[in-house]
Amino acid sequence: MEEASQERENQKPYFSFGLIADIQYADRSNGISCWRTMRYYQHSLLHLQQAIDEWNGQEPHPRFVLQLGDIIDKYNRGLGASEKALEMVLAEVRRAKMPFHHIWGNHEFYNFNRDFLRESKLNTAWMQDRKQDDHKESLDGKSTNVDYYAYHFSPHSKFRFIVVDTYDLSVLGRRPDDPQHLNSLHYVESFIQNHSGSSTNHLLEFNGGIGAEQLSWLDEILTYCDRHREKVIMAGHIPIHPAAIRSHCLAWNYKDILRLIQSHQSVVCYFAGHDHDGGYYWDSRGIHHVTMEGVIESPPSSNAFGTVDVYEDRMVLRGKGRVKSRGLLFSDGR
Repeated sequence: MEEASQERENQKPYFSFGLIADIQYADRSNGISCWRTMRYYQHSLLHLQQAIDEWNGQEPHPRFVLQLGDIIDKYNRGLGASEKALEMVLAEVRRAKMPFHHIWGNHEFYNFNRDFLRESKLNTAWMQDRKQDDHKESLDGKSTNVDYYAYHFSPHSKFRFIVVDTYDLSVLGRRPDDPQHLNSLHYVESFIQNHSGSSTNHLLEFNGGIGAEQLSWLDEILTYCDRHREKVIMAGHIPIHPAAIRSHCLAWNYKDILRLIQSHQSVVCYFAGHDHDGGYYWDSRGIHHVTMEGVIESPPSSNAFGTVDVYEDRMVLRGKGRVKSRGLLFSDGR
């Protein structure tokens, strides 16, 4: 037993990657939010700098960083400083010795519409996989639907990452007459008509969901991964499991999303942000749901980011500051 434990400790990971969420930079004083929590606007950029310094100093460097959304705060729009604030954050990102994969959260949509985001540096779908040349079957990396932002990439032959758009169903980021905006309103109205009480608590403007077409695309990608025995790590801004949150930060149609991903043996983990208190749950199908603590609510003496080491049979999250370190074992058959 000791030999097996020592062998595991001596193993080198296949690769590593960074995690960070809810930086929410704005050039304003620290203050209490509407949720009665302290937000450290004056320190969020410093925390990002510290995280990048940490990743740059690691050998080997993390292969990439998943930036889980809300990179700048909504207050920038009221200040007329959205683009300036974004450039301030991206200037720090450019110091990193590894690429960032950016996810869009509600604060992206408070500041910008989808047309802007598609043309911005926050659109990292260009890092998608084009084709899987090692398989006879080809697999395009990005959804052909330009209305939602989802893509996948494979940093290792045994693993695939899928970035999903949890504001595909949303009242944010689109014109009021946009068909998907109207479809989102219809979804909420229909849900409320057919449900009552606490089951509708998560139908809030700052939440959203994954639409039918994106779910169909996701099903296709996961079917491919099942067939080729790839392990899948998913990432989106909004959590999708009610046991992995401490508030109402939950995808509108989380049950539909869970039903889909739990029907596939390839999914091993879903990373999210949005709920600044963080959370964790290992579900009955062996999928780890990790909700990252938010940088914006991390005191000056702390931080909130992590590095994940990926092995054959597990991942190890090495947390910094408010992020707890934990092992994420892969279940049999995954």
